[in-house]
Amino acid sequence: MAKKECAGREGAGYAEEAGYAAGAEHAEDEVRLTLRERKKLRTRQRISAEATLLFMGRGFDNVTVAEVARAAEVSTMTVFNYFPRKEDLFLFLDRIPEGHELITRAVRDRGPDETPLAALRRMSLELLAQRHPLGAVGEGFEHFWRTVLDSPALRARAREAVEEIEHTLAGLLAEAAGEDPGRPGRGSRLAAALIIAGLRAVHVEAAGRQLAGDPVDDVAAGQEEVLRRTFDALERALPDGGLGGG
Repeated sequence: MAKKECAGREGAGYAEEAGYAAGAEHAEDEVRLTLRERKKLRTRQRISAEATLLFMGRGFDNVTVAEVARAAEVSTMTVFNYFPRKEDLFLFLDRIPEGHELITRAVRDRGPDETPLAALRRMSLELLAQRHPLGAVGEGFEHFWRTVLDSPALRARAREAVEEIEHTLAGLLAEAAGEDPGRPGRGSRLAAALIIAGLRAVHVEAAGRQLAGDPVDDVAAGQEEVLRRTFDALERALPDGGLGGG
């Protein structure tokens, strides 16, 4: 059996659990959805989970959207209705909208005496503790990382996603500083770039350790310390906590 196929089968359980059970993470939010909205959410989750199983088993570039549609028991048009880009079918990249939502919620719903940077520190530590996919550490995550590394298209999409989140954060920091979020100033853009660069470095380290076979609990413990040190450094670089604007 090919090495890639073995990895795909080993990671299948993780993909199924993360995809089909994803609704459990947002059970309270789902209760507020209409029946039609819940059906759409579950269809989206099923498509992404089936696509991820195929990508991990055979490689992203070797799977067509038509094959994903057949596996998810929907039409190819339905797949494109939910995912305009093939890259966004992959489970981790399917989390990009959630990443924007989490960052937005952290900054906008922070406590009255909490800076945006402090709120992002709290959010990042919570994601790590939850073994959330966006926290970068969890059982079986190495299979997802390996699939991304094996595909130039997925790597390019991941880089683009980081740029998109940085743009979102710049707007949020401008808004928090009382500026126009649609036209963040130099200060907000620089703060966002520093914060996202720090988080990216933390995620890359987590991925590298998991790919090397380090136990997940050891990686998580190390990443907590890395996260704290990263945010300590960011606080020294941004003493205003991201509220400088300008």
